[in-house]
Parts: sequence; structure tokens; C-alpha cells
Amino acid sequence: MASDRATLNVTTREQFGSRASRRMRRDGLVPGVVYGHGGEARPFQVPERDLRTLLGEGHALLDLQIEGSDAVPVVIKEQQHHPLRGDVVHLDCLEVRLDEAIESEVAIELEGVEQAPGVREGGVLEHVTREVTVEALPTEIPERITVDVSEMVIGDTVSLASVTPPSGSTFVVDDPEEITIATLSPPRVEEEPEPELEEEAELVGEDGEPIEAAEGEEAAEGEAAEGGDGGGDDSDKEE
Repeated sequence: MASDRATLNVTTREQFGSRASRRMRRDGLVPGVVYGHGGEARPFQVPERDLRTLLGEGHALLDLQIEGSDAVPVVIKEQQHHPLRGDVVHLDCLEVRLDEAIESEVAIELEGVEQAPGVREGGVLEHVTREVTVEALPTEIPERITVDVSEMVIGDTVSLASVTPPSGSTFVVDDPEEITIATLSPPRVEEEPEPELEEEAELVGEDGEPIEAAEGEEAAEGEAAEGGDGGGDDSDKEE
């Protein structure tokens, strides 16, 4: 029923171009456009605060009231966001007929994450698919689809095939089994640093046996040692 829908009050936009859009945003306004059944585009502007409040409520279908015109039922087709701040910088709406089914993107939310046995054991739960396309009458489009993951254990995967579409809607996908909603992986193990290599590696031959010093090297080492010990005797002889 129309009385159950939120209403977004907007005003007609008469200035266009990037410079005009920047000026509107500085004044706290967001530019937008609504497309009619015949493809007619009607530009508008809306207070950023009002738009933020409405979007936060998650309405899938709403009434758009352009000053001087009757309110029309619309769905939000696209939101353009600022790449850094995340603010909505442009809004695209589509006028719909309440007796004709349409396709719409619906957010997927997970519930019971903290209760999942795998999460309690330290597993990592990843939310893979965050929205899905559904087909339904505008009045039957769900605001969100909630998936219960409270029973997931490590190694589990939840696909769209295990999710029941909300009443009056169907999922627009080729193979629900191919759509992964969430996975629960084992705990991530931090890699231990590799042991430091010994400063001096033992020399080995082709057969894998340690290489012994050559006789000449041993003799040279011995002579060096004797020469060091007898240094004092040579000086006594000279005296």
C-alpha cells in the first residue's frame, strides 16, 4: 500500500554540468534523475541529509515526490559514491508499475556469525556474495535477504541453493549452486621464521662425505703453529 512506503521529497533540477553539480553538493544537495516508463528522464535534486536517512532505512520501494507533480513509485537503480568519503554524489531512480514484476538487486546479510561453532574455534568466516538479483512485483521486493550461518563449522560453504527466496520473489541466477554466500575456513597459521643458516657450511664432496684438508695444507698449518711457538728461541740464538 502507498501509505506503507517512504516518501522522498525532491525539487526539480534546472542546472546541469559538473560545475553545477559541485555547487549543489557544497549546498548540501545531491543531484539525481528518475526514468519513466517511456524512457523520459526527469532530473531532480534532494537534500543530502534526507537521502542519507532514507537510504539508511533500506527501502526497496519508495514514493518519489517531485514538487508540482504527483508522487510516483520508484526503485533506486544506482547510487554513485565519492571514492574517498563514500557520500552519495548521484542517484538514479526508475519509475515502476505496481502490477508488473521487475528485477532488483537486494543485499544479503549474515546472522549468527558469532554463534557459529567454526568461528568459536577460531575459524575465518568470509562473506563472499553480498547481493543478489531478485524478480518480484515492486511491492514484494524484500529490503534484504538474511542468511543464518549460526550452525557453520570449519570447512562449511553456504551457497544460494540453500537459501529460500522471500515470498513472492525468485532469484535471477542460472545456477544457485554456483553462487557462494559464505565460507568458513580453518584458522590462519602464522608462518614461523626459517632458522638462520650456519655461518660456516661444512664442505662436502660429490659423494656427500666431508672433505678433509690436504696434506700440504695440514703441514703448512703445523709449520705456522711451530713458528709461532719458537719465536722467542730464535731471538735468544741471535744474542
